[in-house]
Amino acid sequence: MKLNQHKSNLLKFSDEVLEALHTGKPVVALESTVISHGLPYPENVATAKKIEEAVRIGGAIPATIGIENGFFIIGMNDADIDRFASTSGIPKVSSRDIPIILAKGCMGATTVASSLVAAELANIPFFASAGIGGVHRDGETTMDISADLIQFTRSKVAVVCAGAKSILDLNLTMEYLETHCVPVIAYKSDDFPAFYCTSSGIRSPHRLDDEETNSICH
Repeated sequence: MKLNQHKSNLLKFSDEVLEALHTGKPVVALESTVISHGLPYPENVATAKKIEEAVRIGGAIPATIGIENGFFIIGMNDADIDRFASTSGIPKVSSRDIPIILAKGCMGATTVASSLVAAELANIPFFASAGIGGVHRDGETTMDISADLIQFTRSKVAVVCAGAKSILDLNLTMEYLETHCVPVIAYKSDDFPAFYCTSSGIRSPHRLDDEETNSICH
């Protein structure tokens, strides 16, 4: 793994993640808002560790991402997770907020969008999340659209998720992804999932049944 100087000045790797990237082991990036803005302490710690364990069971190294002291943390250790889980008032950092939080040197919990920025800087090609953001209901008039969808068009990182959150307008979300040429592929399903639901009732444009195949045709 080679990083140019300006990138390395922004990133602080855990030893495990750095070793994995140097030796070619698979690494999966994870967000940190699930820690600081999810369940109460200490359930949020347990959840974060379960997510990391799921990545390990799948044969990859987890890299939970956060912001602290002017750096992206690329791979939180147990102490990092506990600190982010127990510290109150940590801001949720989307893509637009990254330079401000880095410049201030304060803590920041990364969303899907900002985690993708950090993952690409760190040369991590995969990111996993439960549910992505999307177009909110009445989004055609409010223009309330998650930055996640914009960031998909900017970061060269594959996002593995359970679709978009079911409270959103999923039809408009799919239309937005199509308009911006974002590939959407359902794994072992004909339908686009809806977070807690295996199907949103919306047909996925592509289906993949075998992660080893080079074909994603129906």
